[in-house]
Amino acid sequence: MRKNLTTVVSSSKVTVEINREKATVIIGERINPTGRKKMLKALQAGDFEMVRQDALAQVAAGAKILDVNAGVPGADEEVLLKQVLQTVMDTVDVPLCIDTADPLALEAALKTYQGKALINSVNGEERSMEAILPLVKEYGAAVIGLCMDDDGIPATDDDRLRVAGKIIERAGKLGIGPENIVIDPLALTMGADHTAGFVAMQTIEKIVAEFGVNITMGASNISFGMPDRKFINSTFIAMSIHAGLTCPITNPLEEAVAIAVLAADISMGRDEYGMAWIKAYRERQKAQAES
Repeated sequence: MRKNLTTVVSSSKVTVEINREKATVIIGERINPTGRKKMLKALQAGDFEMVRQDALAQVAAGAKILDVNAGVPGADEEVLLKQVLQTVMDTVDVPLCIDTADPLALEAALKTYQGKALINSVNGEERSMEAILPLVKEYGAAVIGLCMDDDGIPATDDDRLRVAGKIIERAGKLGIGPENIVIDPLALTMGADHTAGFVAMQTIEKIVAEFGVNITMGASNISFGMPDRKFINSTFIAMSIHAGLTCPITNPLEEAVAIAVLAADISMGRDEYGMAWIKAYRERQKAQAES
């Protein structure tokens, strides 16, 4: 059993290493039209200025990787995703996470991308593994594996562990090492199931103990439908980092979340002399003074 595997992703200029002994890597979630009416309308109109501004803002707020999604109803995703991806690559230097369920759009994006991408995502369904994993191998990418399969999202941590194992095993048969698999245990909303956060954290602990792979989550999902979401999100992310989360997909512009990540890292002994914490504090103080 290997522990603390290192997942490497890169752009043409910047390489990011994800590992439990290093600082938590935030994957910025905002370049996604789902639930964002302004971005949806802008992309429908072929206007990418909001994409540029979101890319710049997220990197400035500390995101080390940006998730890029162009799922616009009725649009040719194969074309639009390439356009959005190119816009982000022209704007910032950080590595990108290509977020699509369409294998054709994914391959077109991988042909465009410069560097080693993170793919979002594959799951344990047979059709998903058959379509996505060969592309991961062909383009030398890393991939997020979702803990769901043909039977849906398992209710228990043990069953999600089983799905994670199935994805890792299938990838291994294609020559994709576990260091290139980032598992998402799936954070469901606690508004619908009050045990959802606990099950996700239990799943993280078991997957880390069994496989040593890196862990991501769409962490903002956990608070959907609840009031004061930022406090739920920040607490859940901090607790999940202790459980083994290494690269949450979240909003770095949410100050409570960004501070929680920094606090978790220093509490886990990953911020030497608290330098990252102190730097962020000074930047907040400066921004308040200038406002």
